[in-house]
Amino acid sequence: MTELFKPHRNKVAALSALGLTGSLVGTASASQPEPWQLGMQAAASTVMEDIRWFNDFTLVIITVITVFVAALLLYCMIRFNRWSNPNPSKTSHNTAIEVVWTVVPILILVVISVPSFRLLFKQLEIPEYEMTIKATGYQWYWGYEYTDEGMEDVAFDALMLSDEDRAAVKAEKGLSDVEVPRLLATDYNLVVPVDTTVRVQVTAADVIHAFAMPSFGVKIDAVPGRLNETWFRADRTGMYYGQCSELCGKDHAFMPIAVQVVTKAQYTAWAEAAKSDVDEANAILASLIAEQKAASAPQPEKTIQLAAN
Repeated sequence: MTELFKPHRNKVAALSALGLTGSLVGTASASQPEPWQLGMQAAASTVMEDIRWFNDFTLVIITVITVFVAALLLYCMIRFNRWSNPNPSKTSHNTAIEVVWTVVPILILVVISVPSFRLLFKQLEIPEYEMTIKATGYQWYWGYEYTDEGMEDVAFDALMLSDEDRAAVKAEKGLSDVEVPRLLATDYNLVVPVDTTVRVQVTAADVIHAFAMPSFGVKIDAVPGRLNETWFRADRTGMYYGQCSELCGKDHAFMPIAVQVVTKAQYTAWAEAAKSDVDEANAILASLIAEQKAASAPQPEKTIQLAAN
């Protein structure tokens, strides 16, 4: 493995050279936290779809239990208060109630555990994968290496854009806050193809970090001296953002993860160019996405002039 490709420290110049910000404009979708957002981010993989379903499923069960217990307490407060029931019952136990409140919780836990274990095994068991990426956590940024045959020399670090860099990029490219999100945008994106099973090997170089991508349903610790594995399969193109999710020092909040999912044809072109120059590969990718965006843009209606009779 050759020495890691080091990104430009002048991120504005780097983004201009890469055409990276141009590629953000043409993405089909983006997943990131929204202001005042409640609930999870939109799913971009089957694992995350199952996580969202399981969350909603357990929420229904919890809501029913909460309403039932609240109603039971209210009934007891009204029916058995000192004024409504001046002579309290001397009953010491009730066999039927004892059986019910033992059996019912067991059945509820079984109902919850079955899909829970199914989802857990789906997350942990890595299916047959098509490519492998190694993600290394540093204080405080992420480094990526493409480890498949022919891609061994493709590696780079991804650093968060500062507020000053974001402002300069937005002004230069005419982009919005959504296209260059604060605390999430990086100078280099991790590029992967859509509908492709990606194995991610995760480790750390200094302290414990955590690689987390909410839209993919991925969260795994990055531990120094240990190589953990996870996987994802993005089902649509776009920009997806995550963050380190393990307290790792003073800049823990400033080491985001930016994954750019592109079409397989776009990825093939990017990967071929990245073998020799990552900057050039990103510029090519940006131009391909811009072409795709232009081609898919609605065409103005042509005015048809009818000849007078």
